[in-house]
Formats: sequence, C-alpha cells, structure tokens
Amino acid sequence: MHNVVISGTGLYTPANSISNDELVASFNAYVQQFNADNAEAIACGEVEALSESSSGFIEKASGIKSRFVIDKAGILDPQRMVPSIPERSNEDWGILCEMAVGAAKQALERAGKTVADIDGVIVACSNLQRAYPAVAIEVQAALGIQGWGYDMNVACSSATFGIQAATTAIQTGQARAILMVNPEICTGHLNFRDRDSHFIFGDAATAVIIERADLATSKHQFDVVGTKLLTQFSNNIRNNFGFLNRAAQEGAGARDKLFVQEGRKVFKDVCPMVAELIAAHLAENQLNVSDVKRFWLHQANLNMNLLIARKLLGRDAEPNEAPVILDTYANTSSAGSVIALHKNQDDLPAGSLGVLSSFGAGYSIGSVILRKR
Repeated sequence: MHNVVISGTGLYTPANSISNDELVASFNAYVQQFNADNAEAIACGEVEALSESSSGFIEKASGIKSRFVIDKAGILDPQRMVPSIPERSNEDWGILCEMAVGAAKQALERAGKTVADIDGVIVACSNLQRAYPAVAIEVQAALGIQGWGYDMNVACSSATFGIQAATTAIQTGQARAILMVNPEICTGHLNFRDRDSHFIFGDAATAVIIERADLATSKHQFDVVGTKLLTQFSNNIRNNFGFLNRAAQEGAGARDKLFVQEGRKVFKDVCPMVAELIAAHLAENQLNVSDVKRFWLHQANLNMNLLIARKLLGRDAEPNEAPVILDTYANTSSAGSVIALHKNQDDLPAGSLGVLSSFGAGYSIGSVILRKR
C-alpha cells in the first residue's frame, strides 16, 4: 500500500461576476412585470403575487455577496434569466472541458508535474453536459494524458468522493498520480425566478493532483491521513432533469427539472450529520478536534458552516479556522471546499492538520483528513 498526498490544487474562475444588487434588480424587474401582467388574476385570488428580493435578504440568508458566472447578460435579462451558453461543434472542446483544463494546468504546475506523470482523470461534479463520451476522457485528450478517465456525480460531495476514489487507486498501485477535476456551471440548473434560491449558485472549476508520496516533489504537499464517506437518501435537494424527460411530456418545463430544495429541512438534517461524521472520522484516526488547525468546508451557506464549526469546536470558529469564500464565489457545488483549500493553505506550518469536508444532495457527506508536509 502506497502513501498518498495531495500535491497541487488549481482554480478556474470565470471572468464575469454578478453582485447581489445586480441580481436583485433583475429579479425585481421580473417580479414587477409578472405582477402587472397578472394583476387581474392576483386581485381575484387565482394567482399569487410574487414578492421582491433584496440584497439584505440574500446576505442574511446565505452570506453570499456576489458570484462568478460563465454568462452574465443572459442571467440579468429579466425576459430570459438563463445563462446564454451556445452549443459548440463536436470537434471543439466542450465548455466543461475548457474550464477543467484551466484548473488542471494550474494544479499540475503547483504539483510540479507534467501530463506524462498522470495516469488517470476523474471529472467529479454535480452536472455533466452530456451522457457520453465522458467529459473526463475529453479532458484527458485535451491535456494529452495517457491512461484512463471517468465521470462521477455525488452532487456537492463529488470532489471529496473523487479524492477518495483517487486515493484508493493510488494506494493499491493502479496509478501513480490522478488528476481530479470539478467543473461546475451551477447557474445552468438554477431557477433565477425563484426568490428562495435565485442567489445561491455561481460557476467555477477546481482541480486536485493526488499522487504517491514517494514520487511527490511539490512544496505544497498534504498527506491524505484518511477519507470517510456517508450517503443517506433524501428528496430535500433534488433535480429531476434527465434523459427520460423526453419520454414524459407531462413534466416538460416543470420547476423540478431545475434545482429545488427544502432549505430549512436540509439545514436541520445536514448540519448535525456533518459534525458527527467529522468527529467520528477524527476519532477513528486517534485525533482530536482540537488538533485540527483548519476546516475547509463546503461553501453552500455561511450559517451552516458556522453551526457545523460550533458543534465541532464547542465555540465559534475563528475566521482562519474555517475560511469562507462563498461571499464572492457563492455556492459552486463540489468546487467550493476545494476553492477554500486552494486559497487557504500556504500559511499553514508543516505538521498542521486540516479537514476537507463536503455535503449536499443525496444526502452525501465526505471527509478528508490532511496533514501538511
């Protein structure tokens, strides 16, 4: 069994950003037009009037102040409120591949590796743009990597599950090094006309190089001390979009073909589950919560992260103990915890322990204990 390290991380950030104020202006313009168009039906009680949103509401509910997006104009157009992402020719690299390659090149450079050192590619994300061929195989071809690739989806926990899969493959000698990438265009499945969720998501891609410890040369290495996964079925976060939709015309265009959730139920269910799993994982490795210098948590909701950290530490976490990036990136699904790791690791001294944790639809929860070399 080989020891395993994370030796490099990478991040692709779209060029466009949308502030809460911009998003609210678009949403409220839509609400005003809807209420005006349906004034008679609203007055008769046949249609429910829509309520406007506000930047204060968004920040209080989520901690989000802005988000990066692949397309800004389409989202902010009150007549459209959907990102405009034109189809590409089959001969051109897809947009998820393009994002993944951008993050991967940064991770390879940080790890001090070339594509010749990589034996496998895992694309782990919430939404894939097609069923096949696998986006991972496309990324493999775009980078010129020999070996294999496959896609996997465990929603917001895809990155930690991907790290676990890569770690096992390297421990058992199936690969020397694996590129695990998380291209997320979350705005593509977000209902921008839903007041309760129109602000939640942003777009980004992250990449992680996982490799044999004895082959690693990077200055940015973390030993993978252990991984722990948990899934428990729940309908409280769901997206029913899929290839069978064309065979069920009664559901065409229905709200559940986009992201839907019961936010309060998710908060109540998931926070204790995450804290319990992380605590149990640390105990299984003879480690105390007090030994952990940093928690890189999934970036979905600031209040969730504050509560999880409080349950673990028995007190409020200091900002550097559980860094937040969702204020500027919003929820980027599986990429979020890796963005937190990517941006908040270099200041840790050698020997520092950290926990990378994700949680989301499924429910799915992942924990990866890391030790800085």
